[in-house]
Amino acid sequence: MTGAVSGTAHAVYEQPSVALLARGLRKAYGATVALENADISLRSGVVHALLGENGAGKSTLVRILTGAVRSDSGTITLHGQPYAPATLIEARAQGVATAFQELSLVPNLTVAQNLLLPAMPRGPLGLVSSRRVIDAGAEILVRHGLERIDPSAQVGMLPLAERQRIEIVRAIENAGQMLILDEPTAALAETDWLFERIRLTTAKGVAVLYISHRLAEVREICTEATVLRNGRSIASVGLAQASDDDIFEMMVGRRVDQQARDRAAPTASADAARVSVSSLSGHGLNDISFDLRPGEILGLAALEGQGQRGLFRMLAGLEHPDKGQIAVDGTTAQLSSPRGALKAGSGIAYLPEERKTEGILAGLSAATNIILPVMPSASTAALISQQAEQSAARPAGQKVEMSPRYLGFAIGDLSGGNQQKALVARTLATGAKTLLLYDPTRGVDVGTKQSIYAAIRAFAAGGGSVLFYSSELPEVVQLADRCMVLYGGRLFRTFEGKAIAEQTLVAAMLGHGSNEGALDR
Repeated sequence: MTGAVSGTAHAVYEQPSVALLARGLRKAYGATVALENADISLRSGVVHALLGENGAGKSTLVRILTGAVRSDSGTITLHGQPYAPATLIEARAQGVATAFQELSLVPNLTVAQNLLLPAMPRGPLGLVSSRRVIDAGAEILVRHGLERIDPSAQVGMLPLAERQRIEIVRAIENAGQMLILDEPTAALAETDWLFERIRLTTAKGVAVLYISHRLAEVREICTEATVLRNGRSIASVGLAQASDDDIFEMMVGRRVDQQARDRAAPTASADAARVSVSSLSGHGLNDISFDLRPGEILGLAALEGQGQRGLFRMLAGLEHPDKGQIAVDGTTAQLSSPRGALKAGSGIAYLPEERKTEGILAGLSAATNIILPVMPSASTAALISQQAEQSAARPAGQKVEMSPRYLGFAIGDLSGGNQQKALVARTLATGAKTLLLYDPTRGVDVGTKQSIYAAIRAFAAGGGSVLFYSSELPEVVQLADRCMVLYGGRLFRTFEGKAIAEQTLVAAMLGHGSNEGALDR
């Protein structure tokens, strides 16, 4: 491994094709050092991955490169010239644009307006022309294969995946020198469209910095990678010379067990169903029926837009079904709100799809976010101290291996992985016996994933019931006792135990494949 990370990498960096070179970057927030002596070098026309656990310093490095924050020390050059943008607009003016994981779109503006900000087409009188804005937006969408999206549609009304694509397109349109993609597939079930955009971009000589926790896609689109750990550059490697185990070890400082668990002994009990769904329709679903049993982890696999979001939102009380019934602990339930779902039977708790907009309250502490659903029981005379909050949040935080020192931090200041741990801890803190987890490890690192997996398994082992959707099939294979596949808004097939395999799931998600190992529904 050492031969792949030293001389060879620096020999590449000394070539004249270097687009961006950063050396010795440091950034501290008070006593917390986010980056310490971090280095990275990007070449024109090359896709370079930035890898590391949540909290490793990736987000801080991206903020520096995009002008959102200034480094305390270190140097950056862009094509040999000093580069130190003070704002995102300054970075964009120099040809550096970013598609952020936590989307930066303005939800109450149209698609076209978001694509063209801040420079809108104007008419003869110098006023912004709505017609020209729409036409220009439509041209951009067509250019990127997204003509199906209405340029006059309000962005906030679009599905998350479409908003992710709009974010990516806007960045590509402004990336004359360097494109930064921060977890670009976190909300995308398929990569073909994105990878085609990236290849067209690098063909123009643009350097691409690609940040993802999905190593399979990193290997498909990237040729080089830099690994950060605890704010420091551990290595820069050619991906052809580094195995997955090598990369995991560089990221976390130890080998990580990636093996799927033994499925020989089913964990689900033969007890009566905890949640029963009968002939449920609406919000993209058509006549869905299934049971979720105590002690069971039930996975859901589907391509984008097959009705999975509607299913979770109906079970969480956020949407009303057009028809059908939901029963909790044998009693028909009218789920009109998340609070109502939590009170139904032994309780249903929901982990939402988007942690930034649907999950966290960024200005409040991690402890406050964790105990929000149970705040009245943790308070005295409607008052609660910080110490009491942290004491109440600590047991749930421990279940997801969240360090107690983060409980007092504003959750918006924590890494994405720690934010997600806090949200999973919140569902556990409710005391609900059923968890609805929508993409529970979206955009988190391999170490955080293992912590969340362990918490899910422990919950099920204690008699809890889990329904989860994941955009990552290896996660479904590793976690699920049973797996339902949605296709065309219907329950297409259900697999159990060792029959849950990636190839089989992919075939079913596309509407075909063998029935071997499937349970007809």
